[in-house]
Amino acid sequence: MKNEYTNFFKWPEPNSEQPKTVGELLFDLMSENNWQGAHNWRLKAAQIAPTLVGGSKKHGGADLGPTRSKRAWAELGVDGSGLWDSAPPEDFSGMPRLTVRMTARIQGFPDDWQFFGKKTPMYRQIGNAFPPPVAEAVGRQIIKALKRKIE
Repeated sequence: MKNEYTNFFKWPEPNSEQPKTVGELLFDLMSENNWQGAHNWRLKAAQIAPTLVGGSKKHGGADLGPTRSKRAWAELGVDGSGLWDSAPPEDFSGMPRLTVRMTARIQGFPDDWQFFGKKTPMYRQIGNAFPPPVAEAVGRQIIKALKRKIE
């Protein structure tokens, strides 16, 4: 941003809404194949999601991050060692993995947002993205600064 606008830029205020837990956010997706364990999983997944990391070509495929992140996911009842193509089947037992769509929702993408490529490149697009709700809030503040408005 040019110096002439910097005095007009104000960072957005934090969102006052309580963030949804992983269970609240993903229950409908986790249960879309009538998984019998979905209700119990929702109760276990009662915290907000750890930060998603997109990874890199150097460090392999789509997983939910380094060891510490994977442990945090495991505490929420999620196997962080990779992604699945679809939600758990009806008779699944164990810790489910997330799907690309689930990670996109966690990151704040609308459910109708389309990603292209195979699973790992799609996950990298999501994990490396600036969360859309945050980008929108910052973008609105930039527009105000460019219009030289202070609130």
